[in-house]
Amino acid sequence: MHEFELIAGLLVAVCLLVALANRLHIPYPMVLLVGGIVLSLVPGLPEVALDPELALVLFLPPVLFSAAFFTSWRDFRANVRAISLLAFGLVLTTTVLVAVVAHATIDGMNWATAFVLGAIVSPPDAVAATAVFQRLGVPDRVVTILEGESLVNDASALVAYQFAVVAVVSGVFSPREAAFEFVVLGVGGVAFGLLVGVALTRLIPLVREPSLEITVSLLAPFAAYIPAEQLGLSGVLATVMAGLYFGRQAPSVLPPSSRIRGQAVWEVALLLVNGLVFILIGLQLSGIREALGDRAIGTLMWQALVISAAVILIRLAWVFPATYLPRMLSSRLAARDPAPNWRPVFIVAWSGRRGVVSLAAALALPVTLDDGSLFPFRSEIISIAFIVIVVTLLGQGLPLPWIIRKLNIHGDSVVEEEERAAKRAAARAALARIDELDGESWVPDDHIGELRDRYHHMLDHLSDDEETTLDDDHIQGYLRLRQEARAAARRALIDLRDRGEIGDEARRRVESALDLDELRVEI
Repeated sequence: MHEFELIAGLLVAVCLLVALANRLHIPYPMVLLVGGIVLSLVPGLPEVALDPELALVLFLPPVLFSAAFFTSWRDFRANVRAISLLAFGLVLTTTVLVAVVAHATIDGMNWATAFVLGAIVSPPDAVAATAVFQRLGVPDRVVTILEGESLVNDASALVAYQFAVVAVVSGVFSPREAAFEFVVLGVGGVAFGLLVGVALTRLIPLVREPSLEITVSLLAPFAAYIPAEQLGLSGVLATVMAGLYFGRQAPSVLPPSSRIRGQAVWEVALLLVNGLVFILIGLQLSGIREALGDRAIGTLMWQALVISAAVILIRLAWVFPATYLPRMLSSRLAARDPAPNWRPVFIVAWSGRRGVVSLAAALALPVTLDDGSLFPFRSEIISIAFIVIVVTLLGQGLPLPWIIRKLNIHGDSVVEEEERAAKRAAARAALARIDELDGESWVPDDHIGELRDRYHHMLDHLSDDEETTLDDDHIQGYLRLRQEARAAARRALIDLRDRGEIGDEARRRVESALDLDELRVEI
């Protein structure tokens, strides 16, 4: 019962803090992190220990699967070079350079332990990447690169982490064996994820029940992640591949009712998952303070801030050369993909917030080595990882909206233009099919003209000709008129129910039709 009350209390705190973040126009991960830190300092509240294995299994798969599901495979493939340089090149470079800084800064830390710390703080967080950019108007390519990076970098970082921990615990490390296992983990994880994705596309059409279809989609991330990890493969890459494949095939296998309901269910689930992640990170402060005991807090803070600065500066120093140098060396690449303006490149370089993977990896460090001695600097590594997370989330996240405004960065209209083109193509295809079916015995003559007029009306509004495109005031007036009409209809339903002329079931059915009409306008 105590655990249930604790979870319920955390969920209430998440809802309140997300509402506060919306009122303050601040990305909610930062508010939740600060809220968790504040709650951890309140005397009398129970300590909330984050189980590292549970954190990775419970929080990471749904976030990765959802991000992969909504990732455009075309855009991901077009930016695969930039994504790979960040997800593999930058992660491994950060691991090495942070190890150098830690070895030089922390007295007595050997190289193997320093590499453990470097691997822990090397990957930017998938949750932070997807949550923070929801409200910020940045170019679509920036979002694609950052979300693509966050989909893959956990795999490379966790592999580096595993080998570094083995080197510390056993004192043995083989570069050749590590490279071979890295390939096996990666290729095997991708293959297993593809298998899960194919299985999903075969299973969904057999279910034919929206509630069950949505349930299957909620279980899919865990069906990819957990067995892959048990088989010694990369659960991260398996989950990402399953999400990419299923997202690509979903329009063909998921019926409209399941897509609409499923999106609402997933939005709620991700809000709770993301919210719990950041508030739980903040709540770890009290446990970390107790683990440190009488150690010199001031010295540890200074060391953690140095490593935090190194993490930020390494990314800044990597992103700009990785963006411009290949184009300087290859005229073919420069012609195919011209060098971007430095402003969005800076946003990519600045967006390296750490999160739950770093903390879970630190907490998962073994307590003892093979010889029975204590794992060196375990408490210090956990504390430094926590401080790096706080510094990158708050220090980089809070000023990000201000930086975007100062750099005069705006979201592009590529997706909007593609949406208009897609609507035009869909309307023309619908009209062509209506013309083909005109005259069939089952086609009602009194409705075919009305349906044809609806699609012609849509085409008129989507015309490329500026003279036939409605201005914003006209569109807003039309939308407001429909909103007022729906509001009046809802009031009439409530009035009929209150007078006892209709029951709630009849009211809900008519209300659902009004809700769907409003949803069509919003979409």
